[in-house]
Amino acid sequence: MSKILLIEDDLTYSKIISKFLEKNGYEVMNSTKVSEGLSYFEKHQVDLIITDYRLPDGTGMEILDQVLNDQPTFPVILITNYSDIRTAVKSMKMGAFEYITKPIQPDELLLTVQQALKNESKHRKPSPQAKQKEQTANKLSELDYQIGKSKEALQIEEHIGLVAPTDLSIIVLGESGTGKEYISKRVHQQSKRAKGPFVAVDCGALSKELAGSELFGHVKGAFTGAIDHKTGHFENANGGTIFLDEIGNLGYEIQIKLLRAIQERKIRKIGGNKDISVDVRIIAATNEDLQDLSRQGLFREDLFHRLNEFSLRAQPLRERREDLMFFSNLFLIKSNATLEKNVTGFSPEVVKIFKEYHWPGNLRELKNIIRRAVLLTGEGQIQPKVIPSELLDHEPFQPIDISSAKDLKSSFEDQEKSLIIKTLEEMRFNKSKTAKVLNMDRKTLYNKLEKYGLD
Repeated sequence: MSKILLIEDDLTYSKIISKFLEKNGYEVMNSTKVSEGLSYFEKHQVDLIITDYRLPDGTGMEILDQVLNDQPTFPVILITNYSDIRTAVKSMKMGAFEYITKPIQPDELLLTVQQALKNESKHRKPSPQAKQKEQTANKLSELDYQIGKSKEALQIEEHIGLVAPTDLSIIVLGESGTGKEYISKRVHQQSKRAKGPFVAVDCGALSKELAGSELFGHVKGAFTGAIDHKTGHFENANGGTIFLDEIGNLGYEIQIKLLRAIQERKIRKIGGNKDISVDVRIIAATNEDLQDLSRQGLFREDLFHRLNEFSLRAQPLRERREDLMFFSNLFLIKSNATLEKNVTGFSPEVVKIFKEYHWPGNLRELKNIIRRAVLLTGEGQIQPKVIPSELLDHEPFQPIDISSAKDLKSSFEDQEKSLIIKTLEEMRFNKSKTAKVLNMDRKTLYNKLEKYGLD
């Protein structure tokens, strides 16, 4: 949200302008004097200044002069009376973005503000507070790109490096919380499309009725409630990458349209009669077996093969135990920064609890638990008393002995089935709560219940 500093000594007028701008999505800070306005500008980060020409302790020209002396391209809009037109013209020569005469026309004001913010300089000098926040944000952003230390993590990073420069469609496989979107972003960032948009779509959240509109857009009047034209996610992703999370949740009709978009690189808005060319790389993700869904007639086999030009598998945390404490410390650092805490680490008891837990929610669950623990701890080491009860009351994690397992897949399925049954019992067979605890959507849970004969 853009921040506007409004310097106006007429309080009634100031209130009217502020409410109008806030109604249109802007944050407005108010000042009544030259000295107050300049002081606020020095101490805070703002995106635009709107100032009256005549103020109790000076003029808007003084504000313009000092602001542009510090930041030559900063946008300043001057409010004048008709009698001050000559002064307003002079302000434009000094570098003001625009001037507006009283009485102000709302449409004119809004258009001028939009244009000023659109042309705002990228080289604007931030406030000391903003600089510090930016530095902190950059450090935290760097932490987002950690890949882990396990051989599994290093292998997937290698595969990302191989497939990213190509334009192959990709399916990212993995349980909920394993970082499928993160992997997809890594592919995008290392691709030739890195400067283009990355648009993430949660297919599980798309209703059957509106999925087509969300993905491909619609024209005005296409259906009841379509009061205006809508640009879909595919258009928004043009020139970049679209990430379709939990793609197995898409309805069959939408799958047909998606297949056409991939094959022809064209889309058609709902209710439209023109094809729109799009240049989009598709990365899909799922925690389901799409081949199995294809055999059941729930997912188009031809769409699966179009998407599966290359696959990446995000390993669950229980299969990459080397990364457990690596990411625990990473999330600790980030939680300390965002919550402004000073937690120094994990007690030996907590480390033991973490290592014995099976982590069904994977990295997402680990991150959430650590953030909660940091909030409750404040400083010192994280102790067992701030750890959720589900980590304390469970069977210790037992790694699968590959050498003795005849069928690794069946071994995992046995574990998964047992976990689902146990969670169902604990949630008194409430399927919505069970799905939430297991970090999966309800449709996925229902599919697994049917698969294991538990429905």
